Amino acid sequence: MAVADAENPLLGETTCGSLLQKLQQIWDEVGENDEERDKMLLQLEQECLDVYKRKVDQAVKSRAHLLQALADAQLELSHLLSALGEKSFVGIPDKTPGTIKEQLAAIAPMLEQLWKQKEERVKEFSDVQSQIQRICGEIAGNSSLSEVPAVDEADLSLKKLDEFQGRLQELQKEKSERLHKVLDFVSTVHDLCAVLGMDFFSTVTEVHPSLNDSTGVQSKSISNDTLSRLAKTVLALKEDKKQRLRKLQELATQLIDLWNLMDTPDEERSLFDHVTCNKSASVDEVTIPGALALDLIEQAEVEVERLDQLKASRMKEIAFKRQAELEEIFARAHIEIDPEAARAKIMALIDSGDIEPSELLADMENQIARAKEEAFSRRDILDKVEKWMSACEEESWLEDYNRDENRYNSSRGAHLNLKRAEKARILVNKIPALVDTLVAKTRAWEEEHGIPFAYDGVPLLAMLDEYAMLRHDREDERRRMRDHKKFHEQLNTEQEAIFGSRPSPGRPVGPKKVVGPRANGGGANGTPGRRLSLNANQNGARSISKDGKRDNTRPVAPVNYVAISKEDATSHVSGTDREPVSP
Repeated sequence: MAVADAENPLLGETTCGSLLQKLQQIWDEVGENDEERDKMLLQLEQECLDVYKRKVDQAVKSRAHLLQALADAQLELSHLLSALGEKSFVGIPDKTPGTIKEQLAAIAPMLEQLWKQKEERVKEFSDVQSQIQRICGEIAGNSSLSEVPAVDEADLSLKKLDEFQGRLQELQKEKSERLHKVLDFVSTVHDLCAVLGMDFFSTVTEVHPSLNDSTGVQSKSISNDTLSRLAKTVLALKEDKKQRLRKLQELATQLIDLWNLMDTPDEERSLFDHVTCNKSASVDEVTIPGALALDLIEQAEVEVERLDQLKASRMKEIAFKRQAELEEIFARAHIEIDPEAARAKIMALIDSGDIEPSELLADMENQIARAKEEAFSRRDILDKVEKWMSACEEESWLEDYNRDENRYNSSRGAHLNLKRAEKARILVNKIPALVDTLVAKTRAWEEEHGIPFAYDGVPLLAMLDEYAMLRHDREDERRRMRDHKKFHEQLNTEQEAIFGSRPSPGRPVGPKKVVGPRANGGGANGTPGRRLSLNANQNGARSISKDGKRDNTRPVAPVNYVAISKEDATSHVSGTDREPVSP
């Protein structure tokens, strides 16, 4: 009954004392001696110590495990903070109070949060590094993706991530710039192929297949090799465009020259407007699709060849047309030539067949070019010759006007003649300086070219010298006439003093005549029919009319540059060396 009570937990709490008491009761009932009892008690005490020792050892081991776990957790926490670049973490006290398990319980959520942050950071690094690797591959020309780049988990700081993102932004900017260059190159190739009449797709796909319009913009190759090949393609196309344009312009020039030679009608010329429209265009100005296509150039070449054959059959007509152009240049420059001999020579060359038509025309073109150069060198002197002749004509008119005794009458147009006379006097006063300038320029021209300057076959310096000499003679004649007039006036005054009366106004005192008004150039002094003796004795001067044709009626020298008054002319005809006879 007592044993049952000791084992029944409902009857009371089982303790070591109660068990020992039961054991003593049992021993008493059994009759164990004291030695056995002490021996058994010592055994019980030893077994209890062993149990305590095992429990203590287990507790020590458990504590050591907990401390190690805490240390590992703290170390991992510090590693995570270092890898993430965090100097501290919110919620971690400097000194954590409480038991080991409480400390572990406090660190566990922090570790979990840092692990999640690390995973996210690793993913960000992986994405950024993958994009960097992909763009670098596109720039290098290796667009195929290799293995995923390894992420250095020892450094997952935001600073390192910012460095990668900065690198990524630079690469993205470079990619964008390269893509713009590629698109610009492709656009240029497209425009050049359109102008040259070439297949754009085959040309651009030879550089890289991704440059086809069917691929997306982001899929186009941006490698150094692609950019280099595109640049070379553009340079080659531009050089081809330049050569084709030069060839087309040469053909256009030949077409225009041949058309002008053979007077081709405008209807036939309009068929090649697409060729001649670019005759003076620069390379950048030619943008019309097909403007420099090979078939267009071949068409122009065929037309030039056809016109060349036609030109050979019309050689005489063309050569004479060139000769007429040459004669017109010489005529405008007042250069004396023998046109009949030149035409006869051309006829002889063509009939003999000793010279190719192209060579003959080229020689005539050279003659025309030289004639234009010579005419240009004579232009300044010829302009002054024209001014000199015009001034001399005004001088002739002024002398006729001064001899008109009725010039101040209030007749119709008198005020106009008066204004003209004022301008003519100003112009006449400039003649000596004009002649001096003309002589200086003519001599300088002759020294430079080594030949005399001839005006319609007459040496200009000889004309100017004779003009100066005749002008001097004319002044001397005027001086003698003034002296003769003064002598008669003095004689009349003496007769009036002796006889006391003047001669009747109705009777002329001498043989003088009243000179009435006359048209310019109608008398003996300064008339268009008057010529220099030098000019009349040599080549029979010819000048140029407004339409460039020679006129055999106009003198080469000024029409009045030896103009003399009627009294001067009478005296000059009767004998210049004789003195007037006194009455």
